[in-house]
Amino acid sequence: MKYLKLSLLIVLVMVVCARFSYTTIVGSAHDLKAKSYTDEVCNVCHTPHNANTTVSDAPLWDHTLATTSYGLYSSSTLDASMGQPDGTSKLCLSCHDGSVAVDNFGSSLGGADANDIISGDALIGTTLADDHPVSFIYNAGLATSDGELTDPTTANSDYEGTGTIEGTMLFGTAGSKTMECATCHDVHDPTNIPFLRASNTASAMCLTCHIK
Repeated sequence: MKYLKLSLLIVLVMVVCARFSYTTIVGSAHDLKAKSYTDEVCNVCHTPHNANTTVSDAPLWDHTLATTSYGLYSSSTLDASMGQPDGTSKLCLSCHDGSVAVDNFGSSLGGADANDIISGDALIGTTLADDHPVSFIYNAGLATSDGELTDPTTANSDYEGTGTIEGTMLFGTAGSKTMECATCHDVHDPTNIPFLRASNTASAMCLTCHIK
């Protein structure tokens, strides 16, 4: 019985470890320690000291921020008031718009090695006219005026578990929270490609906000 309990404990630990190792940044496309400019997983984006604190929801930020003025999405069906990307979206675009090198961080700031510009499908560019809008206030008023958006203060059980869209998916202050890149993407979790916060099978994630 003693050995059986020990064996079961070992199996349980292995299952838990496998679960957490799979749903982390380690080994994913955002794990950049294989690059010649770092041997760490976190320091391209984060630093324990001398962090950039100018952007909200950016814990101990280390990467150079983009200063780009973006071409924005527009549509006759768009009811949100659009402005330049900010908040967590600004963090994502600081690599993915191609204006700042991936290796432009910390001690590499402005150095000779700051030349690794992102490419391929990961390169969004500086014109966001063909991308989902971000950094706009998504509240009950917008949902009402649009008519095809879910009220973000209502229960949301299909996407992020229990809670509301406002409470689990948006950023900022209640009543004026914004949709950002991180509403749909989790930079630390590669489970749902491409770093989606949930499966989009049968457009499940889209249908959390859009009524179709």
